[in-house]
Amino acid sequence: MKIQTVSDFSATIQTLIIPVQSETLEATLAVLTEQTAVPLALLQAEVTGKKGEVHTFFTTTGLRIYVLGLGTNPGSAEVIKAFRLLVFKQKARLPETVGVDLSSLPAAWAEFVVNGIWLASYNFGLYKTDEVKPTPLFSGTLELRHSEDLSDFIQKGEILAQTQLRVFPLLNAPANFKTPQTLASWAMHSGDAHGFKVRVYDAGECQSLGLMALLAVGQGSRNEPEFIVMEYEGVGASQTVALVGKGVTFDTGGISIKPSENMHLMKSDMGGAAAVLGTMEAVARLKLPVRLIGIVPTTENSVDGESMKPGDVITSYAGKTIEVTDTDAEGRLILADGLAYAIKNYNPDVIIDLATLTGSIIRTLGYHAAGMFTENTSLGKKLKRAGEHTGERLWRLPMWEEYADHLKSDVADIRNFSGLPHSQAIAAAKFLEVFTNEHPAWVHLDIAGTAYGDTDFAPQRAGTAYGVRLLVEFLERFAGEEASATV
Repeated sequence: MKIQTVSDFSATIQTLIIPVQSETLEATLAVLTEQTAVPLALLQAEVTGKKGEVHTFFTTTGLRIYVLGLGTNPGSAEVIKAFRLLVFKQKARLPETVGVDLSSLPAAWAEFVVNGIWLASYNFGLYKTDEVKPTPLFSGTLELRHSEDLSDFIQKGEILAQTQLRVFPLLNAPANFKTPQTLASWAMHSGDAHGFKVRVYDAGECQSLGLMALLAVGQGSRNEPEFIVMEYEGVGASQTVALVGKGVTFDTGGISIKPSENMHLMKSDMGGAAAVLGTMEAVARLKLPVRLIGIVPTTENSVDGESMKPGDVITSYAGKTIEVTDTDAEGRLILADGLAYAIKNYNPDVIIDLATLTGSIIRTLGYHAAGMFTENTSLGKKLKRAGEHTGERLWRLPMWEEYADHLKSDVADIRNFSGLPHSQAIAAAKFLEVFTNEHPAWVHLDIAGTAYGDTDFAPQRAGTAYGVRLLVEFLERFAGEEASATV
């Protein structure tokens, strides 16, 4: 698909999309009545600009016009979803050349329009064998009408969407098509294609490094753990930011086995890893001026005669001992090694981890926001503003010392699970904090409710690529600023 900015649409346009906000409805209807000869009073009775509302009109020359309602003061996520849903549903009707009239919208919105249209191409039926093939996205030209040059916004929208489209299959693939080695291969190919360094440590090398918590989680699986380290060096970089993503490609819960009802959804327990992998690729393609380190400890948590058992005491990269009171609290174990490794070896100015870590965060925030844990108020505010811009919302929860008392152990330095029926997401954050060496600019994001969820584009739950746009926005807007340790 070729995308270009135009001041006037070409004569080849056969379909036109006119996005309309409630605030610009009157002006849009005036133009529309001239083009379609539909009386203004009739248009006013039908078209309200309500979010998600779509009306189809035809001009006297046969031009098909979709009027797409965006609602009142829509954010980027609403614009992306509206265009993705319209194009997804109408793909079979779209001709080779499509126009979008953005003349009444801010130029920056071109990014969201392009992102949404590209995302409409995703095929959720990864392994279907039906003879009926999914309808492809139109392959001709997309003309965006605006008085300003939209090239930079178009490029960013394309790069982010294309990265998200590569992340979706990782999230949605079942465990028999997705192992730790799959994530490692994805990272290696991405690094080769986009110019960032990738080093993958296999199980033997992890043993030599002392990544014992990662190895303990993976010892019950025939697919051995991997430890993925990525490094991108942007021109003019003044800060080092480290991202650590939980990469459990399937989580049975181990010996503390999960109920069977929704266990199939645990193929998504590598949502944090997907966010880190996607962010590394997008940042390298956008050539952002930051030094970015991506760490992905990846493993399966399986049930086997070799699996770690409740009550085991394991060691970690940081040298601290951990009493494993619940083998289903495994994500924090591999993150502990990832965090300690990143801090010791790269001394980052900022470190952020992302993980589908606890059901507790879903009970707290539902599926509408991720939990954010940090003692750095300045950094937390920057991430929250980035999330508000991208629609990937964050909500900060407390990190009071009283919660650390829940993790005291009789036989080890710390235990991995409190066993209490409350505040489990906070306790998990306090566990991770122990392995950050008191880093002044660390943030933990629990994305269990946002990385994988219900969607308008598939009959079942699916991956969202949550975190990719959020982190890119943060890095683009805020990472160049001096890191603040203000609490």
